[in-house]
Amino acid sequence: MTIKPIRWVGAAREEIQSLPEEARKDAGFALWTIQQGIPPSDFKPMSIVGKGVEEIRIRTEDAYRVFYIARFEEAIYVLHAFQKKNQKTAQKNLEVGQKRYQQLLQNRLNLRESEQ
Repeated sequence: MTIKPIRWVGAAREEIQSLPEEARKDAGFALWTIQQGIPPSDFKPMSIVGKGVEEIRIRTEDAYRVFYIARFEEAIYVLHAFQKKNQKTAQKNLEVGQKRYQQLLQNRLNLRESEQ
């Protein structure tokens, strides 16, 4: 089985690195399981962000979320990581995820066009 690489969109890597240690470890383990082709233990679809986007739900003393997309053959793309402070995901976090999703799609399109 091939392990899919992780690619970071925008500042997603820095966002994960800025999480508290326990949340960062949980996020890393969840991403590792996704690389193995196994869904994380706590996730949900986030179609409002983009087609195929899912959210890893991390619960430590606080709640954290990681938006990612794993449906593309070449890699798992991490779009956004943040602390969730309310029951409903803040609009600004949805917008960051949506913007990075669009950026990802455009980058993939540009890459395909340059390969032709």
